[in-house]
Amino acid sequence: MADTTARMGTDAVQADYMALTRRKRVYSVVLLAVFVALMAAGFRTADSRNAGGFWDGITHVFDFPAEVLGEAWANAARLPGHLVDHLPALVETLNIAAASTLIGTAFGTLLALLSTRGLARWPGLIPVFRRTMDVARAIPEIVIALVLIFVLGGGPVPAMIAIAIHTTGALGKLFSEVNENVSLKPVEGLQSVGATWAQKMYLGVIPQVGPNYVSYALLRLEINIRASAILGFVGAGGIGYDLRNAMSWGQGRYDQAAAIFILLFLTIVAVDQFSGYLRTQLTHGRQPREGARA
Repeated sequence: MADTTARMGTDAVQADYMALTRRKRVYSVVLLAVFVALMAAGFRTADSRNAGGFWDGITHVFDFPAEVLGEAWANAARLPGHLVDHLPALVETLNIAAASTLIGTAFGTLLALLSTRGLARWPGLIPVFRRTMDVARAIPEIVIALVLIFVLGGGPVPAMIAIAIHTTGALGKLFSEVNENVSLKPVEGLQSVGATWAQKMYLGVIPQVGPNYVSYALLRLEINIRASAILGFVGAGGIGYDLRNAMSWGQGRYDQAAAIFILLFLTIVAVDQFSGYLRTQLTHGRQPREGARA
């Protein structure tokens, strides 16, 4: 009798599971169909409002790159000189990215510590600090840069401020999630001997989260290099500004545009590889060699 009851209970659980599985599959198919329908409708709307038809223009998508590469190939002997000429603009772009990353990391760290339960200096203001990070993260850098260019004029300063504001919100969010896993025992020990809030954070929290903070900051540096290059198109200085001028000039300057593309590509690859190596060392540490392990 007990075996029969147990078997009936198992069959009921299995039937419920199979019904739930079938229901999930139906929901997945319905959501996929809705997504495909929305994509098709959105594509038709965008194509009808576009200046030219998508299907008419898709056949010419490689015309401009071919024109740039053709002129660069014809003037290949002048490419090294162009690379040297645009190095100062590249250095300016790197400076914008580095400065904005440092400023964003500093303010992001402060906001993260102030918005983490158990660590906050003023617990009642945690929602205020979190909404501040949300706002800073929600507004795109290019929107902030356009407003600052209108106020301050063109140049690297508006780009640096715009990227630093966005970096503050992005890193603040990431840092606050890291802070959730912090052990509070060192903080409590420092509090018992009369340490200030700043001392508790510096001595009890930062040593625990430091490697993760640096890892996220390096990742953000890669993003900020791309962002600073893009902001150059709206007059925020750097190598993006040179690229916009070269492309706007048209034929006769495409070899310079190709040189700028090469510089930008090599720089981003180098920074990605170097920061990736540093993040691996910080996160996983140095791997022992086989001889030392033996």
